[in-house]
Amino acid sequence: MSSDYFYDAIQPELLYRHPLTTYRYDSRYHRHNAYEIYIFLKGNVHFYVDHRCYPMQRGDLLVISPEEMHRTLIVDETEYERITINLKKTYVCQLSTVLTNLLSCFDHRPEGSGNIIHLHEDQLNQLLYWTRQIEESADSNKYGSDVQTNAAMAQLLVLINQWFQHNSFVPQDIMPELVCRTMEYIEEHITQHITLGDLAEQFYMNSTSISRQFKKHTGLTLRSYILGRRIELAKTLLSDGLSITDVCFQSGFSDYANFIRSFTKIVGTSPGKYTRYRQAEVRIDLLPETDYH
Repeated sequence: MSSDYFYDAIQPELLYRHPLTTYRYDSRYHRHNAYEIYIFLKGNVHFYVDHRCYPMQRGDLLVISPEEMHRTLIVDETEYERITINLKKTYVCQLSTVLTNLLSCFDHRPEGSGNIIHLHEDQLNQLLYWTRQIEESADSNKYGSDVQTNAAMAQLLVLINQWFQHNSFVPQDIMPELVCRTMEYIEEHITQHITLGDLAEQFYMNSTSISRQFKKHTGLTLRSYILGRRIELAKTLLSDGLSITDVCFQSGFSDYANFIRSFTKIVGTSPGKYTRYRQAEVRIDLLPETDYH
């Protein structure tokens, strides 16, 4: 498996983690096949979502959709504590009702922005009360513990959605301009052949400098990043009902066999199986859309 593989598949419907890290490391940009709630408690960390980078403060709360690439950069060896909760779409839909769509905070915003709010200490304590309930019941085999987990998770999601509805927080974005512009250029030309020479010409910079800066801030090579964005576009086109052949060429691939091989490696299943999975998912996804505004 390539070291640039960055698709992290989540197996359970609800995955709760509360790790404490005391060493420095850089994670690569990655995605999950699930939604993510990230609660920052302490440490010296930068959190990247797509084209943005946020220096984290205690009480920062992020929500991340499956389509959004993200990573953490631990700046030093200061003790790093956070809570992450990964949720499958089907699970959140089961907790939702016709009047209360608990996916709203994830889905009803532009991709790569509006991910973060900052909680005051009393709000954070409210949130931590429900995370403790989830942590205790999720690890229990007692009668009713699964119901208690679901109830606590629903309460947590209601709070988060309410806070995001009234969010006016403007986060500090410290993503270097060169990296942001490189990502934007790739997005605009994703269906075309992109080379380091193209980027060097576009930004009037040495191609080696561009590559090094990009790898430093994303943990990925430019080639790997471009491949990942093309695969994401291919997934969207497959979900829209295009044929696999059309998807191959409309997502920037020039070789069909390479497309099949790359898609299967990164997504974990073939384009044909992915299409059938998405069709089945659409049939069971009957939750009506709501709008914050």
